[in-house]
Amino acid sequence: MDLLDYAFMQRALLAAVLVGITAPAVGIYLVQRRQALMGDGIGHVAMTGVGLGFLLSWSPIWMATAVSVLGAVLMELIRWYGRTRGDIALAMLFYGGMAGGVMFINLAPTGSNANLTSYLFGSLSTVSESDVSAICVLAAFVVLVTVGLRRQLFAVSQDEEFARVTGLPVRALNLLTAITAAVTVTVAMRVVGLLLVSALMVVPVAAAQQLSRSFAATFAIAVAIGVSVTIGGTVTSYYQDVPPGATIVLLTIGAFVLLTALATPVARRRARAAAAAQPAGDPAECAIPATRGSGG
Repeated sequence: MDLLDYAFMQRALLAAVLVGITAPAVGIYLVQRRQALMGDGIGHVAMTGVGLGFLLSWSPIWMATAVSVLGAVLMELIRWYGRTRGDIALAMLFYGGMAGGVMFINLAPTGSNANLTSYLFGSLSTVSESDVSAICVLAAFVVLVTVGLRRQLFAVSQDEEFARVTGLPVRALNLLTAITAAVTVTVAMRVVGLLLVSALMVVPVAAAQQLSRSFAATFAIAVAIGVSVTIGGTVTSYYQDVPPGATIVLLTIGAFVLLTALATPVARRRARAAAAAQPAGDPAECAIPATRGSGG
């Protein structure tokens, strides 16, 4: 493949594989927690980090990581203590993050809207060696947390009260999930873009759930889908000169639609087979509430 002859494509493909692994690995916990849009909110906050990176002449990835982690912690604190005003506080946090990013990058001597666009929607040609190094380190952290603590994170994601009763540090694990999601956003922003990364966290998981309800199988299938679509979108972007982030997300949605179409008839046949195999009960024996008070 001629695209491997170019160093920037080698870096882009490596980053794409790491994004394909990490985004669904975190997304499965967010989906279980019904926080599917958390990645989108963190992406808005991370824009301020990107702008600060350009303004202070620091690495935009590391600065975005620091700011998005802080934003994720604030989101968890608002979720715990915000109550009725929590949604307003979150809205201010998200939109303030967007506004801060635009402001800082325009104040930076070397910043421009073109720089910001590459972080918002992804850009293959701008993935540098330092970016790849940062992405590798951050991706290793994400994999370590999501795989090494999978049992504890799954328990908390399913039922916080039960997890608390069993002695798990629920708040610490919730914070760790939020921080891991923030790190994943910064891992993915060079390939998918800050505004589209949430789709790569959620849609592969939703697609995998069409085939399996087991956590382990869903995790493995979601990661396989994530890696496939990120590589496919990166290669397509190179040959067709289309935006990588949009291409990857559209491929992900296409995978969801395809798997849903394939899984629906199978699920219906299984449901009919299960209903046919179950012996029919006697309606008279089931009508207990109607007869309890009629005895003399």
